[in-house]
Amino acid sequence: NNLSEDIKEYQDQIDQINPKLKKLQDKVDDQDAVRKNIEKNIEVLELMREREKVNREVEMLQQECEELDIDSIKQEHAKAVSNIRQYESEKTRREGMEDSYKSRRRDLERKLKTSEYKDIDERHRVKMIETETSDLAVSDLDLYYSALDKALLRYHGIKIQEINKIIKELWTLTYRGEDIANIRLTSDQESNSRSTRSYNYRVVMTKGTTELDMRGRCSAGQRVLASIVIRLALAETFCLNCGVMALDEPTTNLDFANKRGLAIALAQIIAHRAAQDNFQLVIITHDEEFVSMMKNELSTHTGFDMPERYFQVSREEGNDGSYYSKIHSIDWDDL
Repeated sequence: NNLSEDIKEYQDQIDQINPKLKKLQDKVDDQDAVRKNIEKNIEVLELMREREKVNREVEMLQQECEELDIDSIKQEHAKAVSNIRQYESEKTRREGMEDSYKSRRRDLERKLKTSEYKDIDERHRVKMIETETSDLAVSDLDLYYSALDKALLRYHGIKIQEINKIIKELWTLTYRGEDIANIRLTSDQESNSRSTRSYNYRVVMTKGTTELDMRGRCSAGQRVLASIVIRLALAETFCLNCGVMALDEPTTNLDFANKRGLAIALAQIIAHRAAQDNFQLVIITHDEEFVSMMKNELSTHTGFDMPERYFQVSREEGNDGSYYSKIHSIDWDDL
């Protein structure tokens, strides 16, 4: 009985507690609903803030759109589209070129394997060495040519001075006139090109203090005498080892005084060159008076042997009626 009573008592207590538990459960359920409501409110607030931000951005974009020049944008767009098309066309062209180059490269690689291009690197190296060596040789030759050219110019100047010195001496000795004090050779360079350099030689005469070209300003006798004097000067300067000197009709157009001056000059040359073993002067002339002058002038010099004879050429008729040239040897003393 006591147990039943206890059970009943506990059951009564449980019955009393259950309403309280129900109230507490309801209260907990109400708190969950409040929490969810608060979370939703928070979410709504965040969405509202996000909407406001988006609205501001939209307003800014709308303002920027209002400020933009639509026509200009369209033109830029059209230009961009055109550039894109050009770039695409260029890309296509470059791709085609690339394919062509690849094909050419394959052909060249196959060609390099042929016998024509075998050891091409070594052969190229050898040719490069030859080229460099040739360039060095050309450079050395240029230096040599420059030095030689300068030496020739100096030699030319020295020889012109020597020739003019002898010309002056011979002219003073032979010319008996008083109008031309001296003659000399001058040279003008016609081209600055090394390969085509040449000189234009002129004979100038001195009258008083003035130098004039002799061409067209002198008599026939003066021209002949100047020609002989220049030839003698050239022979004296350049033909020291050449013993033969020939003059053909040297007295043409010369008067008596100038003929005698020429005879004096030739006599001095003979006396000066007498020590040369192979020296021989050949004079061809119709002027017997000049031959007599030569004999007289040579007799005034010593230190050499006088000529033994001279030769006279005549034209004589033969037995067959034809004419022949005949050479007569005549003793020098019989002149």
